[in-house]
Amino acid sequence: MTNYIIRRLLLMIPTIIGITFLVFFLIAMSPGGIGASLQVAGGNMTSANSIAVTRAKLEDRYGLNEPWPVQYVRWFTRINPIKFGQRDLVKPDGELVSRPREIARPPAWNWFAETLPEPAKLDRAAIESTFRDAPDAERAAAFARLEREYVNARSAAVADEALLRDALKRYIEGEFPRGQWGNYISGDKLRVGRVADLAPNKSSPVWQELSRLGPAAITSWAAAVEVRQRLVAAMASEPFPGAGLAIIPGVLSVAPPDLGVAFSTGKPVASLIADHLPVTLLLNLVAFPIIYFIAVPCGVLAAVRKGTWADTGLGGIFIGLYSVPVVLAGVLLLGYLATPEHLNLFPTAGRFSKDADSMTFWPSDGSPGYVVDALWHMVLPVACLVYGGFAVLSKQARAAMLENLSADYVRTAKAKGVAPGDVLLAHVFRNSLLPLITMFVTIFPAMLAGSVVIERIFSVPGMGSLLIDAINQRDRELILANTTIIACVNLMALLLADILYAAADPRITYK
Repeated sequence: MTNYIIRRLLLMIPTIIGITFLVFFLIAMSPGGIGASLQVAGGNMTSANSIAVTRAKLEDRYGLNEPWPVQYVRWFTRINPIKFGQRDLVKPDGELVSRPREIARPPAWNWFAETLPEPAKLDRAAIESTFRDAPDAERAAAFARLEREYVNARSAAVADEALLRDALKRYIEGEFPRGQWGNYISGDKLRVGRVADLAPNKSSPVWQELSRLGPAAITSWAAAVEVRQRLVAAMASEPFPGAGLAIIPGVLSVAPPDLGVAFSTGKPVASLIADHLPVTLLLNLVAFPIIYFIAVPCGVLAAVRKGTWADTGLGGIFIGLYSVPVVLAGVLLLGYLATPEHLNLFPTAGRFSKDADSMTFWPSDGSPGYVVDALWHMVLPVACLVYGGFAVLSKQARAAMLENLSADYVRTAKAKGVAPGDVLLAHVFRNSLLPLITMFVTIFPAMLAGSVVIERIFSVPGMGSLLIDAINQRDRELILANTTIIACVNLMALLLADILYAAADPRITYK
């Protein structure tokens, strides 16, 4: 069994890679592409140049200006616990510090200069020793100042490059017929290499603007490169501890996955998931046992009382419930059970009441207490989660019981005088567990992923709400993090099902 579990865990790795790659591809191919919400940042501005600069800064910040396969490799490198090369550093506040990416050269720089300026020669050893020998507080403050300087310099370089690119696009549109634009502009991206190969037409109406923007972009680029070199030298002194555990120093290390920063909020994805995942798990962990504790006994009863009113009535009730769309069920529950115009028994939204912070933990002095208040808010969402699973699971339990009730070993046991209750529980029910275990594999992950609608209806701040917002905003980091978690839950459920198979049926073994 141990070897089997290890093999299954290892097989999860390529499976998760394949799933995340497919999701990444679908996001990249969808209208707007990765980070579509960032593309409209600054859309309330009246200046086209301001919008172009804002987009360029955001694309550079999140690496969206690279081809999507490159973006995927970078993302997978971040979440992969096995790291190659130099380790990231960890600031005292827990923030990861990575080696800064290269800064792209200005497009068509050869139109404005014979050579690019050489960055200033730095005394890397002196910079490293300064950071290495300084007290902790001074080192942290100096590094923070250098980081701010680098961010500002890079931002200025990206802004000047964006203005230059925009002018180059207008230059191409003025120099060539529309049918030839595709040779130099792909979508909204400039084909830099092809444009640079052209001989500039200095009589173009746009040339005066280009002659001003080109040198400015080159100067900003050189300044940003110089600051980047100083930052790299400072990081080489390791002013902060390295992340994770070094296996081969400088070559191989192990570190916790870095889920990145959400595009939409600017907050770490890990912290957002840590806030929202417990809510969804709590809802589903409460709902799941309820489904089994109600549906399985009802399925057993329907099988034992086959053809009676109990069988027909339970089947009709569960099928009727299953036929009600979850959206309609949620609206009806809110309308009749949570509004002052009707019964007003339950709260309409949220996890707690407004005054939950001032409540005692348990009921006291007329207060319902924090626990009771939380449970009361969960009643309607849990009811919406459970009702649809009754029909499927009870029908599965009924079918499995009926199949085993007609088996030869049951007739033999009855002929030998085994008590009916022992036959039903010790033999028939145990042999009917395998289909129920299979249903567990499908129901729990489906509930985890399907709580999206319910969380929206009842304004529950769970993973469902987080995922919907991420999809609407094309927030790559959040979408991939959610996808990875759901994939892991499904794969672990499959593994758990195999283990439960072996526990329920001694005839099943794994080698």
